[in-house]
Order: sequence, then structure tokens, then C-alpha cells
Amino acid sequence: MFDITRKKDAAYALVVLLLFCIPALLSWNSKTQLGAIIESGTLKFVTRNSPSTYFIEKSKPAGFEYDLIKAYTEQLGVKLELVQPTSFGEIFTTMEKRNGHIAGAMLTATAEREETFNFSTPYLHTSTALIYRTIKGQKAPKNLEDLIKKDKKLVILANSSHAELLKSIQKAHPSLKWEETTELSAVELLEKVHNKEIDYTIIDAVAFDAQKSFFPGLKKAFNLDQPQPLAWMLTPHNDNTLLDSVNRFLEQESTKKLIEQLKQKYFQRSNPLGFYDTTVFKKDVQNRFPKIEQYFYMAEQETDIDWQLLAAIAYQESHWDPKAVSPTGVKGIMMLTNAAASEVDVTDRTDPMQSIIGGAHYLVSVMKKIPERIPQPDHTWFALAGYNVGYGHLEDARVLTSRSGLNPDKWDDVKKHLPLLTQEKYFSTVRYGYARGYEPVHYVSNIRKYIKLLQWEMQVRQAKKQDIEADMDPDHESWDSTTVQEDILPTL
Repeated sequence: MFDITRKKDAAYALVVLLLFCIPALLSWNSKTQLGAIIESGTLKFVTRNSPSTYFIEKSKPAGFEYDLIKAYTEQLGVKLELVQPTSFGEIFTTMEKRNGHIAGAMLTATAEREETFNFSTPYLHTSTALIYRTIKGQKAPKNLEDLIKKDKKLVILANSSHAELLKSIQKAHPSLKWEETTELSAVELLEKVHNKEIDYTIIDAVAFDAQKSFFPGLKKAFNLDQPQPLAWMLTPHNDNTLLDSVNRFLEQESTKKLIEQLKQKYFQRSNPLGFYDTTVFKKDVQNRFPKIEQYFYMAEQETDIDWQLLAAIAYQESHWDPKAVSPTGVKGIMMLTNAAASEVDVTDRTDPMQSIIGGAHYLVSVMKKIPERIPQPDHTWFALAGYNVGYGHLEDARVLTSRSGLNPDKWDDVKKHLPLLTQEKYFSTVRYGYARGYEPVHYVSNIRKYIKLLQWEMQVRQAKKQDIEADMDPDHESWDSTTVQEDILPTL
């Protein structure tokens, strides 16, 4: 009897123990999505390589989407891993296969997409715009009827929200036709329109406004819809911990301020050059620059001067023409004088490699004339201005700057006073007298403009190169990931 009672008590105790332990075990085995990410230490972000989302600038990652997700992962305390599909459409298959946690590529939160995915709180709103190139003698399309009537070629991104929009419009306008591409990016479609290879494309208005000045002649005809939300996309999960965390981040005041800063940084950029200058520059990038590009890289390796700065100076001097000659006898891509060429051991000023590498070494000697206390980039702007107008006149302008109570070590202050050297009441009070003070201001300004435009062209090239390499890789799968960390940035 005693044994039977003891066995019953033991069985009862075991049942009680299991009742308490099983929930604990189940809880231990069922981590939340956010908890699993934090424990792994990595968040996978699916995006595309483009000027509006993510790109490499001077060996460092940049872009609206990148900077925003980077801020979120830093807040979480995890590393950011970028997953880059080879086409826009593969963003969705990548997410369906759960090869990423969040997708961000200027994605519109459409009703059709919301049937499959979850979307965060919107961080921007944008309309869908029809883009065309102005051509003399041809009227711009005013509405959908103009688009349907004319025998024009409209090409858009496949699997995009624009395709969804056109399909809905087509129900009321059956004659509306278009082509979809998986091979081109939005920027490449803009180039196609610019080069008159296609007539129209469709792009988010916010993206077009950020890029239109780099494609002279392209204009927005009209919007095809009302402003739509842009948001991050997530695959549905059995808990909403990640989605809730993302939304809390996007709704913070600090994040809203960051978004405004990123909008200004990436979407309110403007091309400082005019229509003609930009058109000529784009042609020269395609035709002249590739022949001499390697020499700028070599020059940077020898002198540590950024190759884009050297290329911009060279373009300002000669438009990358190795046979350029000025009325004063300076010649070559870097337009070196005989004295400057001798100083840096250049024997043939018309030889592109000698001219570029020699010009870089000469710039090093030029920069040494500027006080070391002046930080970059002002140190470089002073060096270029002094080279252009003469260091004595530059010092005179700095004296005038100091007299006015401004900072003689700050280029933005000194450039206001250089033009005063053309006025007797000013130049008569300084050591070196009259100078064509407007010229160095324009000289430095133009070089800075060319740097900006060259950076843009390199971003576009990089996006194209990535797509080509992905297509050529026989082992390429539907997605590729790159972990972005500070210690490996130069290898990206």
C-alpha cells in the first residue's frame, strides 16, 4: 500500500513538474524575429546599387537607403549585411525565400504587394512621373491620350510598381502599350531617353528630381498618380517584433530629422553645369576619359592626391585633350608650363602619362605653399587659387579678408575678397596690387563642379558594372550578399 501511494505521489509530482517546465521549454525554443537578429548580430538588408539607394563613394558606402538602414542597425547594435539581387524583380523573390530581413530600394507600398509582404511606416511619398526628352519641333506629351495616340516607345522596369500602375490604367485605356525590362536600371532608362534610344520611361518623381540635372534635356511630362508611400518591405512573420521595431525607429523625431538631412543630401543635389557643358562632359567621359583613366589612378598612388580631383583639374585645363595648347605655350592634359614640366621631370608635355603624373607631383609642391594649419578641403582650394592667380595675390585677398573681420583661412570667406583685387580702392592698399581676382574664383568653382559631375558618372558606371558582372558569373545565384564593415570598406 505504501509503495502504491509513493508511486502515485511521484507521478503527480512529475505531472506538476512537466506542467511548469513545458511552457518554459517552448518559450526557450521560440525566439522572436527581432531577438534572433540581435542574437546573431547581423541584419540582412536587400537593396539595389543605384544613386538613389546604395553606392560606393570614395571606397565608402553611401546612399539614402544605406544611410537610413545603417542608422537603424547601429541603434540595434548589430552589423549590416547588404543583399544585392541582380535585378529589381529579384528583390521580391529574395524576400519570399527569406534571404533578407528588410528590403529597401525606393519601394512603393502598393495594394498588390501588401497581399504578400508587410510594409513599414512610410519614410517618403512620391508620384509616378512620365519622363521625356525635349526635342526641337516635337511637342511634349500632356496627358495619357497623347501617349496613346503617338507611336512612341515606352520602357519601364519589370516587376515595378510602375508596371502595376500601367496595368490598372490599361483597363480604361486598352490601347496603352509599353515594354518591361529586367536588364536595365532606372538610371539606365533615363540614359536611354537622353540618348534618344527610347521615347519615354516612368520613374518615381523624387528619384527623377534628384537626377534630372545630370541628364540635360530630360523633363517630367506629367504625373500618372497621386503621391504614393515609399517604405521598407518585410516578409510576414509569426510575430511582428521586427516590424514594430522598424516602425518605432522611423517614428522617432531623431529619425525624421535624419530623413530630412538625407533628402537634402541625396535628392536635392543639383548639377552645377549648364546644358551644353554637361552634354559635352558626358561625351568626354565616354570617349576621352577611358584612354587616360589609368594614369589618374597611378598618379594618386604616387602622390596620395585623390584621382577625381586630378581628373577634374585636368578637365578644367584641357578637357582631357593631350594635344591641347594655349596661346601662352602651356600644353598637354595638365597644361604644364616649361618651367613646371622641368621641375617634375616631364620631358614630353603631350604624353598623357607624363603630363598627368607630373601634374600631380607639381600639385604636391603647389599645396606645400599653403599653411599646414588650413584644413582640407580649403587647403586644396587655396592651392588651386594660388596656382591660378599667384600666391602673392592670394595673400593679398587673405589680408583683405582679415581686415573685414572674416576668416583668412576659410575659402568661402577669401573667395569673396579675391574679386576686390580688380578695384583700385582695394588693390592699392595691399602689397601685390591689381589682379584678375574673378578668375581664381571661377577656376576653383569649375573644378569643384567637375568633381561633382565625375562622381555622378562613376556611380552610374559602378551600377552598370555590377549588373554586368552578375550576369557573367556562372556560379551566380538569385542573390549575393556583402557584409559592410568599417575594416573592409576599401575592398568593396
